[in-house]
Amino acid sequence: MPAFEQLVEWGIKIAVGFILLMTTVAYLSLIERRLLAFIQMRYGPNRVGPFGLFQPIADGLKFIFKEDLVPLDADKFLYVLAPALSLVPALMTFALIPIGGEVTLPFLDRPVALHVTSINVGILAVLAMTGMGVYGIVMAGYASNNKYSLLGGLRSSAQLVSYELAMSLSIIGVLIQAGSLDLVTIVERQSGAWGLGWHVFWFQPIGFFVFLISMIAETNRAPFDLPEAESELVAGFHTEYSSMKFAMFFIAEYANMVTAAAMATTLFLGGWQGPGVAQVPWLGPVYFILKMAFFLFLYVWLRASSPRLRYDQLMDFGWKFLLPLALVNVVLSATMALWF
Repeated sequence: MPAFEQLVEWGIKIAVGFILLMTTVAYLSLIERRLLAFIQMRYGPNRVGPFGLFQPIADGLKFIFKEDLVPLDADKFLYVLAPALSLVPALMTFALIPIGGEVTLPFLDRPVALHVTSINVGILAVLAMTGMGVYGIVMAGYASNNKYSLLGGLRSSAQLVSYELAMSLSIIGVLIQAGSLDLVTIVERQSGAWGLGWHVFWFQPIGFFVFLISMIAETNRAPFDLPEAESELVAGFHTEYSSMKFAMFFIAEYANMVTAAAMATTLFLGGWQGPGVAQVPWLGPVYFILKMAFFLFLYVWLRASSPRLRYDQLMDFGWKFLLPLALVNVVLSATMALWF
């Protein structure tokens, strides 16, 4: 019976998490368009429903009913597989990220942990799944039989290799301090200083800076959106995609943004930790959402105000600046761990 109850609990958590993630992704696109309009002093989508709140629903219906075109010379199997290969890892990753501690529900006689599952190598699993998404982008570029799409896919693979290395090294300082690869344990170790013992305040500001820049590049967002640079590559790797296949790439991009914001919150900003969480556990998810919202706003702000880098500048910045800075942070973190 306990095993059955555990399966039911996992099923409910997965269903609720999936619904919340897809709702967030849908309305994140609306929030981004409205924020871009506000920053650039123009109107955003405001006609479909009150304040434009039904715009994501209209966009979803439009994608469903649009004609699904497949290029004649495309590799049809890989062409269809590529969007799924980008979307599925993006949705799976969030199952490992804790959004709160243990809370009590009125209809249960035991506390419930606000995460789907916790494994002792959680951070490695997250990095492995986020790294899988680039295969879908490269596959889309190759399968489309379009030179612009292929170039966008190759750019994405080179960009991922360059910035994944710096991002992984930036996390090592956190792992040294936390002494664990489990994301729940990493958050719990940041509970000191009245809930403000976050790694960004205690010895990891350099690691936070490197991770922040790398996560923006990893998710192909401005000013690092070279794989879909419309001024050079039409639309990049998804030039030949339409209908729901294009929508799947779109959903994967926003899901990756949410995951990256959640990881930055978990590793460097204390996750759900904050003042008063020990006394009121339900404050944990509130803190977590507010911290994530900060990073998502930063994504939009950068897109509204930053020019796109040239490709050689992008690669030079990753290899010649971020990577050495991440190595310096590893040495400093190890030295401070020995001393303190």
